[in-house]
Amino acid sequence: MDSGRKAYCDSNADNACGMQKNSNSNLMKVSDSKELIEYAASVLRDGGVVLTPTDTVYGLLCMPESARAVQMIFEMKQRPFSQRLPIIVASREQAEEVLPVEWNIHAGKLADAFWPGALTIACGLRKNSVDWLSGRDEAAIRVPDFFFVQELARKLGPLLMTSANRHGVETPHTVEGALESLAVRPALALDGGLLSGAPSTLVNVNCPSPVIERLGSIPKTEIERVL
Repeated sequence: MDSGRKAYCDSNADNACGMQKNSNSNLMKVSDSKELIEYAASVLRDGGVVLTPTDTVYGLLCMPESARAVQMIFEMKQRPFSQRLPIIVASREQAEEVLPVEWNIHAGKLADAFWPGALTIACGLRKNSVDWLSGRDEAAIRVPDFFFVQELARKLGPLLMTSANRHGVETPHTVEGALESLAVRPALALDGGLLSGAPSTLVNVNCPSPVIERLGSIPKTEIERVL
C-alpha cells in the first residue's frame, strides 16, 4: 500500500505507528506500510473490524476467533446470520496446512491458475476441532492479490472477510461509499482509492462437478478452460 493512502479510524482509536490524526476529523494519513500492517493487526487482535481495499472490492476483515467482531460484521452489513463469512488466507499452502479443507483436484487446478487473485473457491471441510468452524461442512476461501491483506493473513492466520456493503446493495467503489453503506462504522477503515467494484468469481468444488455460483472478475470461459 502506498504511504500516501488514507485511513479512517473510530474516535476512540489511539494515534500510533507513525500515523497522524487530523484534528478536525477521523482522517489519518499513513506514513509507512509496515507500520500500518502492525497497527491493523493490533486492531484485529483487539476484536475490531478493519475495512480495507482488496484487488476486487472494499472488504470487512476480522479475526475468526473473535465472536464480537464476527457479530459486528453481520450488524454492519445487516447480513443474515445464516450466510457464513468467506475465509481469507495468505497462500494455498496456508489453506491446506491450517484449515481442515477437503482439497480436491479441481480446487488445485483453480488455485494454481488464479491465486492470488479474484477467485473464491468453496471447499468441503473435514470433521475438525477448529472452534470457529464448528457447524460448517463447507467454506469459501480466497487469496487476494493484495499485499496488505496477504500480510495480515500471514501474520495472524486465516481471517474472515466479506464485501463492505449493506446486504443486498451494490458494493461501493470508494471507501467513503462503503462507510456510508454500513450500518455501523468499523474500528479502522483504509482508503485505497477508486476500486473496480467487481467481486471475485465463486466456484464451488464441493460437488460432483464444479459449479460457478457467482460470476465476477474472472469470466466463465476462463474457469472452464482451467477445469
